[in-house]
Amino acid sequence: MVTSSHSFKLSDFKFSLPSSLIAKYPIENRDESRLMVVDGKTGNIEHLLFKEIINYFTENDTFVFNNTKVYPAKLKGYKESTNAPVEVLLLREIDEENRIWDVIIEPARKIRIGNKILFGETDVLIADVLDNTTSKGRIIRFLSSGDNDKFKQRLLSFGEMPIPVELKRQPEQIDKDRFQTIFAKVDGAILAASAGLHFSREVLKRMEIIGINKGFITLHIGICNSQAPNVGNLAKHKSDSEYYKIPEKTATLVNKSKLSNGQICAVGISSLRAIESSITTQGLLQPIEGWTNKFIYPPYSFGCATSLITNFHMPLSPLIMAATAFGGYNNVMKAYELAIKDGYRFGVYGDAMLIVNNQ
Repeated sequence: MVTSSHSFKLSDFKFSLPSSLIAKYPIENRDESRLMVVDGKTGNIEHLLFKEIINYFTENDTFVFNNTKVYPAKLKGYKESTNAPVEVLLLREIDEENRIWDVIIEPARKIRIGNKILFGETDVLIADVLDNTTSKGRIIRFLSSGDNDKFKQRLLSFGEMPIPVELKRQPEQIDKDRFQTIFAKVDGAILAASAGLHFSREVLKRMEIIGINKGFITLHIGICNSQAPNVGNLAKHKSDSEYYKIPEKTATLVNKSKLSNGQICAVGISSLRAIESSITTQGLLQPIEGWTNKFIYPPYSFGCATSLITNFHMPLSPLIMAATAFGGYNNVMKAYELAIKDGYRFGVYGDAMLIVNNQ
């Protein structure tokens, strides 16, 4: 058992996960995934279906959803000089006017500054490699004239949904719909807000009937959420910055619930990070637009959210670190041990966990 004085290291989040438990595809109905409910105070565990989650909430409670939308950021191209196949993951647009993007390239070892990468066979799109950022990271400029919106449409027409590598398959037609929440609205993510994938229109309608509030934030989830920190001492880890926005309407809903002792439920680690990036010393939420590199790991004192919906995550992932910070390291790791024993499905298309009564 880990005590409160424990200094957490990367190795504390390593566990053995059978590959058979990583969900390669979503189940047929979004809201019929399994739900493990963990009491963050006592460690007690219950087993339900996701659609039963609303049994834990009443009117005056507020759910905070991330309405980020995954764009088809995975492009297949080829190196001009050799025709060697290249895979490009669009991380973020750096300069819209000059069409400059920060990307990750596979395989990267032979892609150097000055090389050209081509996409498509007839209507070919060309990109120049301008700079190196990391061993696999590059800065590239697309050579295309005309209207920015038309260029963006053309660029993304070459793309596929950037499903995680642990699924060990290529993107398929099903991913266009299911690697996306039903409330996705604002383009910008390269990873789905996985906790939100469980929500169906039926569940949202039942929430509305009960009187549970729905607030929306935007946080564009980047690749840093799926990669293990590269330092053993977590205090030295620096997370990439991600764009986020908390509208005034959402801040008002959250604060009204908070002041009337209602629950604030963060739907996913991304929503939790956005909330924690913008709270006052009184635990109230402020409207804001900007960038956050908030990295949550235990021990961490939360200022606003009282419950968290999350998935079962990969070993060493920053996502499991945030979950253990919220629900207690011993509680959550015990829940993971039970989940593996009981055949829960892991990963973005896997089952869900609700952590309640953290405060």
